[in-house]
Amino acid sequence: MKNKKHAIYLKTSFASTIFFAIFCLTLIANQANAQATKSKPWNPPASAIELKNPFAGDANAIKEGKKLYVTYCTPCHGNSGKGDGIAAASLNPKPADHTSDAVQSETDGAAYWKLTEGRGPMISYKQLLTDNQRWQLVTYIKTLGKKK
Repeated sequence: MKNKKHAIYLKTSFASTIFFAIFCLTLIANQANAQATKSKPWNPPASAIELKNPFAGDANAIKEGKKLYVTYCTPCHGNSGKGDGIAAASLNPKPADHTSDAVQSETDGAAYWKLTEGRGPMISYKQLLTDNQRWQLVTYIKTLGKKK
């Protein structure tokens, strides 16, 4: 029994290490693109702005979105979403403050588009997360402005 628990721990630890390494490499790769894009506004197309969130206000989506946020967003955006995660100091441009009026006033469609497309150093989540997971993240992020 003890060996089985140890084997499970090692597999989980290895998977976590691999994920973190890939995440860091992606951040580094996207950092090169950041210099070219940091001075340009990040404006989603009109078609994205008009997208409607199928999970808006859904308590379960908020709960699932928070789990995703902790895994994928806190390294840069921090636990409270203020853009002060452990990786934030090395990023340029700095991660967005998800509690800010600027982020909170964006449409859900605009936020979804940004999560989907990414822009250095922000990675694209198009391949990593499903459509529903990205909408759940948006639904959770919209709750962060209320926690100011």
